[in-house]
Amino acid sequence: MLAATAAAQPAVDPTAALLQEIIRLDTSNPPGHEGLVDELLASKLRPLGFEVTIVPTPEAGKSHMIARLKGDGSKRPVLLAAHADVVGVEREKWTVDPFGGVIKDGDVYGRGAIDFKGGMAVFARAVMQLAERKVPLARDVIFVVEADEEAAQYNTSWLAQTHWAQMDAEFALNEGGWIIAGDDRKVKYVSIATADKSSVGVIVSATGTSTHSSMPRPDNAIFALSRALAKLSTFEFPVQLTEANRKFLAVLARTSPQPLAAHYRTLLTSTDPAALAAADREVSKDPLMHAIIRNTIAPVIIDGGFRSNVIPGSADATINVRVIPGTDPKDIVSTFQRVIDDPAITVRLSNPNAGPSRVPPSPEDNPLYLALEKQAKATFGGADVTPYLFQAGTDAGAWRSRGIPVYGIYPYPITADELTRMHGNDEKVSVESLRQGTEMIFNTLVEVAAKGR
Repeated sequence: MLAATAAAQPAVDPTAALLQEIIRLDTSNPPGHEGLVDELLASKLRPLGFEVTIVPTPEAGKSHMIARLKGDGSKRPVLLAAHADVVGVEREKWTVDPFGGVIKDGDVYGRGAIDFKGGMAVFARAVMQLAERKVPLARDVIFVVEADEEAAQYNTSWLAQTHWAQMDAEFALNEGGWIIAGDDRKVKYVSIATADKSSVGVIVSATGTSTHSSMPRPDNAIFALSRALAKLSTFEFPVQLTEANRKFLAVLARTSPQPLAAHYRTLLTSTDPAALAAADREVSKDPLMHAIIRNTIAPVIIDGGFRSNVIPGSADATINVRVIPGTDPKDIVSTFQRVIDDPAITVRLSNPNAGPSRVPPSPEDNPLYLALEKQAKATFGGADVTPYLFQAGTDAGAWRSRGIPVYGIYPYPITADELTRMHGNDEKVSVESLRQGTEMIFNTLVEVAAKGR
């Protein structure tokens, strides 16, 4: 009876099954323990003929994996990179075990399902299929599993210092752009990230008289800091469109319903300040769109006080500013000083040596971009494909800073609701999206890496 019941169960999609295994390895960073994922994937890749190197870091349990499927060497390698670490969870706010890899109603649930263990599973299954199907290759295919992408020191920049020769490639795929689907699961558009916003830390500090809490004075550091933050909370940086994002908005103007399509068109074409402000208000109701078209401000840490009966003499707030490429961090400081306009407040960069990013976006006429564009259209019924400025940061800088084009994509269709769950609660991705994404990435790799292409 048990055997018959098991036989009646439908087979789980191979990519979804692999994602379940990966999610069940808790790699919340800190501490990470990404080596657990490295060992799991190495055990699957080595029997298929991959040359696998696991690079330990100075931190126990934390490592990177570099796996290479050899081609004939007539072309330079193509590389795929995926990070194994994930952010932590608020377990009590999940309806399922965040590290259980549960499949429910056609979705795989778990921390990292979208960011980026789902992408890792898609990339891994795509490169595994190259080996399983014995696709003759003109170039090596390199698959890198990264540590410390979620803001820690032993990331790919650290890895590149000693293992660059094993990471060098003609071009690379990483996380980044989105395949956005409507509630009907039909894909609206595919965006391919050709550049990332960067992160700038700004410290806003207030000073006052430290004294007994029973005798408060007007120069209260916490109140002063609160007033400064209140001013920043009502300030917005102006809309600032890169060339990639102008193309992205043009796609949205073609594919969105009215009146949203008209608002996108206004942002692209109008010179009327009132019309631009009105369009910005409507477009920016979507947090993703708000983040894409401007520098953004997010207070993330407040530090002030140490006893309940002492008024502290200082209070600090750390502000995370995500900036459009080319923005000078010193201009951010000047803007904050102007907006706050309080002599009791000082503003400084957390990294005083920070400067504007000079890394150019990856080109759109590159064979990898063109192959990904072609296969995205083939997989998703001719959906519009557009370049994109990714609103967050990735580990792509390890390659882009050395002149290697990197193209970012979360390789599965997701809805607006699913996007809000990334780094949040009940993160999930659909099994069908994983299947489609694996097909798209596999066919992209065949196009750019197979002999005779």
